[in-house]
Amino acid sequence: MNLPVSPLLFLLLAPLVAIIFILAKAPARPTAGIAAAFNLIFSLCLLAFYPAAQGGYAYVMDCPWATLQGLPPIRFHFGVDGISLPLVFLTAIVTFAAIAISPASIRRSSEYYCYLLLMSLGAMGAFTSLDLFFFFIFHDFALIATFLLIGIWGTQNRQFASFQITIYLMAGSLILLAGLIALVMALPAEARTFDIVALQNYITGIPGHPAHPIATSAQGSIFLLLLVGFGILVGLFPFHSWAPPGYAAAPPAAAMLHAGILKKFAIYGMIRIAIPMLHDGFETCLPLILALLAGNFLYAGFVTMAQKELPAMIGFSSVMHMGYLFLGVACWNIIGVTGAVILMVGHGLSVALLFGLSGEITHRSGENRFTELGGLAKRAPVLAVLFSFASMASMGVPGLANFAGEVMVFFGSFSAMPSLIFFGVIGIYGTVITAIFQLRAIKTVFYGPMPARYQSRDGGTSAALVSGGGGEAVLPLPGMTDTSALVEHAPYVLLILASLVIGFMPFLLIHLVEPSVSLLPFIR
Repeated sequence: MNLPVSPLLFLLLAPLVAIIFILAKAPARPTAGIAAAFNLIFSLCLLAFYPAAQGGYAYVMDCPWATLQGLPPIRFHFGVDGISLPLVFLTAIVTFAAIAISPASIRRSSEYYCYLLLMSLGAMGAFTSLDLFFFFIFHDFALIATFLLIGIWGTQNRQFASFQITIYLMAGSLILLAGLIALVMALPAEARTFDIVALQNYITGIPGHPAHPIATSAQGSIFLLLLVGFGILVGLFPFHSWAPPGYAAAPPAAAMLHAGILKKFAIYGMIRIAIPMLHDGFETCLPLILALLAGNFLYAGFVTMAQKELPAMIGFSSVMHMGYLFLGVACWNIIGVTGAVILMVGHGLSVALLFGLSGEITHRSGENRFTELGGLAKRAPVLAVLFSFASMASMGVPGLANFAGEVMVFFGSFSAMPSLIFFGVIGIYGTVITAIFQLRAIKTVFYGPMPARYQSRDGGTSAALVSGGGGEAVLPLPGMTDTSALVEHAPYVLLILASLVIGFMPFLLIHLVEPSVSLLPFIR
């Protein structure tokens, strides 16, 4: 049922109104925090009232927006189903945590928080849009904010990282745009539309109406364009080289939002658009997809183990985990795709947590190199516990959200065609690789020998030796102790609690996601 005004609009208006207030000189951080808290609470309400048992779209609004001569009409068409609604919740909770961990005093703070809100707005709009125009535009708005956050507030090599990520992701967006245009133009003139639901119904058919599939000869090339475009945006091997240096240079909040939320846009686009509407092209390109995702598992996994800096390790780890998501989608059966959606949520929570804590460690210690970190559990035990939880989630330890998604992806690969069993085994081997580099990070950073720079001349640990112009000087490092303020730990605890709830009660998401997945065309 279409609504005159969808409640989803409030999810888009909250960050937009906050941006307007901040530009009008309202306090930046409190205003952004209020908008993020509103979206988090509101997304939970949408989850509670969504009719999960029947699946399909809810909270739908569809009205004309613009008609340009020679182009299909553009419509305000918004709605969510059991596939997109969990991603809306993921966007809300990671945005809230990212704003909460951001510093109260930062240069050009109004711009900083406006760009964070713009990233959240772009992700929220992309996941709720049912029109190709807005689906694409919202995501690109978020990318622009990402470039600016890295270029202005980034850390080491931020100019190079910002330039590299701009080239890669803009190239991916242009290739994706070419694929979306080719998809629409492949239809007869009277059937051309930007409406995702109408496109799918026309191409795949609905009861009482025949299917009008795109010619198989054209599907392969169009699907390849979408695969490359989405692949660059998500960091599919070998299009991944922008991600680790970009995340290492990004402010922690920006890395949380991009790695935790925006990278899921590409997987969501594969599920929503590419595979249902170009299924013959998907079948043709399946061997290529499997070969590339194996690169994510093996190449990115081994490179991750060789990293010498904590942010770079987390960045490569994020690239590696995209292989699990592509494996679940490649199965194209109910259990595999459902697992991929659940894993998107679990990975978003865990990688956001890891990047936030990595920024906390770097801020407090002044270092991110493994050789210069060690013994921090003695001085920051709460930080050690939080990082251990984040690492266990990334490893897929039972009881945390990633485990439920990964197990379903593996079962999906084992129950699909025989060739996918081999890649499921590679995925299981990938969990071993993940355990190696995550456990090494915990051991080195928190339980390894404390570097000399953390030790005072009298053998204590209240000062650090740093090089100065005339030699070494002893400076206190108060930041290397745990804070007693609960508010500073609360964002991380919130992400951990969300992962624990999904990990111990995965049926909450399975019952939400599975009915909508079962409605996808050609699903097995």
